[in-house]
Amino acid sequence: MAPGLAQIDWQAPWLAPVAALGQQVAAHCQAGLLLPEALNACAPPAGAAPVRFVPQGALPDGEAYESYIFNSKQCPTREGLHDFFNGLMWHSFPRTKARLNQLQAAQITAGGIGQVRGPVRDALTLFDENMAFLRAPGPLWEALLAKRWSLVFTELRPLWAQSHLVLFGHALLEKLVFPRKAITAHVLLVHPATDALVDLDAWVAAALNPDQLAAKPFANLPVLGVPGWCPANEAPGFYQDPTVFRLRQ
Repeated sequence: MAPGLAQIDWQAPWLAPVAALGQQVAAHCQAGLLLPEALNACAPPAGAAPVRFVPQGALPDGEAYESYIFNSKQCPTREGLHDFFNGLMWHSFPRTKARLNQLQAAQITAGGIGQVRGPVRDALTLFDENMAFLRAPGPLWEALLAKRWSLVFTELRPLWAQSHLVLFGHALLEKLVFPRKAITAHVLLVHPATDALVDLDAWVAAALNPDQLAAKPFANLPVLGVPGWCPANEAPGFYQDPTVFRLRQ
């Protein structure tokens, strides 16, 4: 079984959108399949999955990971939590993941692989690894951008009931297997028609613009501060921790 899968708490609220799929993949791993095989076994109906998963050794020496995925439609996959969640995101957000991969491959074609990624590739990587999507009333979003934490989590706390937060970054999800107060997501404000993942996926994929991403139009959100996501945040003192809830610089 891929390392770490047994430690996942599938009741965690941030895993709700992918819990059913994730448990299916984990069950295949527990039954003896390697992670790429388990992910392929749980793929959506034919035509919906933009890649197949292959062992990490399939990536040729010297070829960029993103370029290989774009050209071969195969995703090299290691055993472990990081690539487990990456696979779940390919299944849950196929259009967004394919668009990110297309943009990464185009950047590599244009500029090659260097020691410095550049602002667009840096933003694309940040998006892929640590992004969350938030639909929220305007006042809550503006307060989040301004890092007005008391306003976000105390005065405007009722507005969270009108909001919808979905985690996308696979490194972010990996970190949350072992939750810590300081784990922080980069958040994109979205405007999908409904909360369904398929609609959210289509909206985000269509909205991705490399020039806008380079400006990093994201808010920061310590995810365990979200009401209902951590019992400890019911105590007002939870948010009075300057090492986590920092003022805007």
